[in-house]
Parts: sequence; structure tokens; C-alpha cells
Amino acid sequence: QVQLVESGGGLVQAGDSLRLSCAPSERTFSSYSMGWFRQAPEKEREFVAAIHWSGGATYYADSVKGRFTISKDNTKNTVYLQMNSLKLEDTAVYYCAATSPFSSLTRSASDYKYWGQGTQVTVSS
Repeated sequence: QVQLVESGGGLVQAGDSLRLSCAPSERTFSSYSMGWFRQAPEKEREFVAAIHWSGGATYYADSVKGRFTISKDNTKNTVYLQMNSLKLEDTAVYYCAATSPFSSLTRSASDYKYWGQGTQVTVSS
């Protein structure tokens, strides 16, 4: 069972930056495609960004493209979500997720097998 622990959330002002981290417990982290999702109050969970297990491809929701960057550091066993130019509508609980080993890049939540507990990101005006 892979456990995912997110960190880095907090309260920031619009226009600020924040970096989320996700540390899987699995030693073979490098074989997992990883994704970030978010859920705002009274809204459904939505896809934010994903990175292929090889690190060679990424995929972003249109709403964050050009502002957010997903990356993974296999030496540190960590995946990151760098969020720049934050907007009020980015306020949500952000979840890290992992697929089964050697899975394709995907934006579908149903393709992710493991989920973290979430970290709150609040953007104020």
C-alpha cells in the first residue's frame, strides 16, 4: 500500500506563489505516474496536473496551464506542484495521487490508485 503525504499548503494572497510537495512511501516511486487534483467547497474534485512516471511528459488543466508546474525528483522521492500567479479560484484542497506502476499519463481520477489526505490552499484578495 503506497501512502502519499502532501505538504506546503497555506494561506497566500492573489498573485503569490506556493509549492506543494508529495512524498510517497513507496521506494519504487520512480515507476509511478503522479497527479495533482483539487476540490473546492461544494465542487467536484478536478484534475490539475500530471507527470508521467518517466518524467518525460506532463499534462495540465487549461485553468492552470502556464502558471503551475509539476515535477518529480526521484532522488528525493518527491513530486512537486509549483503554483505561481495564484488566483482566488485556486482556493481548494489539493490532493496528490499515484497510478499503478508504469501507467500512462492520465487526467482521469479513476486511473489513480493511491491518494493523499490533501493540503489546503487558500488564496485571498
